[in-house]
Amino acid sequence: MLPTEFLINRLNGEEIIPKRLPINSIMCAIADELITCFQQAVGGTQGELDRKLQSMEGDSPDYRLKRGLAHILKSSFSTFEIVSPLEPKELRRRVFTLASQSIPSRQATEETLETLSSALTQELNQEVLPHHIRTGLYADLQENRILTQYEDPAAEALLHRYNLSQVQGIFYRASHMTINAHRNVPGQYKLLFRYLKLFQLMTYIEGDADHGFTITIDGPTSLFKPSTRYGLAIAKLLPALLHVTKWSLKATLQKRDPYNGTLKTGHFALDDKCGLVTHYPTGKTYDSMVEESFAKRWDSQKTGWILEREVELIPLPGSVMIPDFRLVHPDGRDFLLEIVGFWRPDYLQKKFYQVRRSECDNLILAISERLNLDKAGIKVEDVPAKIIWFKDKLSPKAVLKVLDQV
Repeated sequence: MLPTEFLINRLNGEEIIPKRLPINSIMCAIADELITCFQQAVGGTQGELDRKLQSMEGDSPDYRLKRGLAHILKSSFSTFEIVSPLEPKELRRRVFTLASQSIPSRQATEETLETLSSALTQELNQEVLPHHIRTGLYADLQENRILTQYEDPAAEALLHRYNLSQVQGIFYRASHMTINAHRNVPGQYKLLFRYLKLFQLMTYIEGDADHGFTITIDGPTSLFKPSTRYGLAIAKLLPALLHVTKWSLKATLQKRDPYNGTLKTGHFALDDKCGLVTHYPTGKTYDSMVEESFAKRWDSQKTGWILEREVELIPLPGSVMIPDFRLVHPDGRDFLLEIVGFWRPDYLQKKFYQVRRSECDNLILAISERLNLDKAGIKVEDVPAKIIWFKDKLSPKAVLKVLDQV
């Protein structure tokens, strides 16, 4: 994402409109020039790269655009590392200690470097030359870090990332946001809810899979003290939302007037026709090795029960529960299977709270025997579900045994 100084937007009444670059030959040429600059900078220092980028800017009026693109290349596609024989702080200590034993002179400097290079070659069991010590002495300074790896993006991909980052920056000062997601497959909802949990956003969820979900999110400026960190978390949600097919979003923003310093209310709206492109992966097929192993072993079972992955969403007051599997029989019977193998007490408490609130009469819980439910304050007797205990792997036969009894 982009820092605030690289964000470009304008006001149309109370509506905030972020900068969007067209994906055309002119913009692609600018992106290609920057991409080439980074390609040529691999193996050099960050300071050398910054000077080249500054030279490319010249007196161009679109310097903020170029700096924004360069920031994305640095933060998302480049790896800068400290390259030094020793940790620079320790290397400086060794050099200065050794240098203090002689009168300062050019010859004494060379002798100090030669002496230390010989010592480090023996200690590290690899060749350390005097120039390695020179370059490593202050290698921890940002301008001296080495561009060791660079993932070469296409020009169009870089421009799409820039446009997405400009829109993400709108949410840094959001006070309230409402997302309406509807007519989507359960897997898309699952991915969206997973990211909501990952970014620890304060949400209230209403609805169901048939009619859609309304997700209300409190923003950073709704807190007692505005939090930029929380604003970043909201901004990170946008690429996840782009995986959903049908959605719309409305946000209320707090923007400070640059002239008198007063807070102004702004509004921003977006929907699935926005044309933004996500760079987030679609997510793993399975949440754990236990789930994956169970699904693979199920295929070898000779049974009429069909195993489906995350196709059911159970609405709860202010939230939603998505069981791991659904088991469907040709005669019309169906059961939901949730595998509980995670040990953290707060996770267990939330999971079993959801089970109790779901009021679901066709739910099967597979619980790991390694979990300390007593420590989490959970009593299995109070859980309205059929229970299966397992150790390392969940056996399909154990699930089929329960299904045969119903």
